[in-house]
Amino acid sequence: MDRKPIFTHTGYQCSISANAQTQAAWWVNLTEIRSIRNVIIYYRTDDIIWDENNGYTARFMGFYLYVSNTTNIENGYLCFHDTNYTRATIPAVANISCPVHGQYVIYYNERPIKNDNRTEPSVNAHSELCEVEVYGCSSPRHYGRDCSKPCPNNCIDFCHINSGSCNLCTPGFKGSQCEQGKC
Repeated sequence: MDRKPIFTHTGYQCSISANAQTQAAWWVNLTEIRSIRNVIIYYRTDDIIWDENNGYTARFMGFYLYVSNTTNIENGYLCFHDTNYTRATIPAVANISCPVHGQYVIYYNERPIKNDNRTEPSVNAHSELCEVEVYGCSSPRHYGRDCSKPCPNNCIDFCHINSGSCNLCTPGFKGSQCEQGKC
């Protein structure tokens, strides 16, 4: 029998932040720097129809997603900040492209939402995540769809997870994959 997961706090599947807060944060430590391709966030639904009448939609609005090498979002890369969703359009499952390197994936939400003209975001900040999936390459020195391609030899540190382009080249080399240079 096929069963769909029901994301509720009563079944202890979800992380629930404290009430009446102006900020809420959740993070996962990937234990070392990884090449990240995308992050999928499953928000708490309590198996209630996910639409503008569901009270949880307002709690999810305005969230940020960062990838960092520390738990401090100011040191991280902002992958996504919700500035457009409304209670009627915010998805219960958000699939966010974020092709960067990092050790921590951080969900952050704050209230009040500044300069927000959307309808009725919640008054308090919430972190009610039931599942967070991080996809990419386990080694930051590989890239490609199946992570089977090693970064070019003359790349310093890491290469882009999709293209293999290098941020920095060994001195004397240049080009997107550090392929031009010393003979």
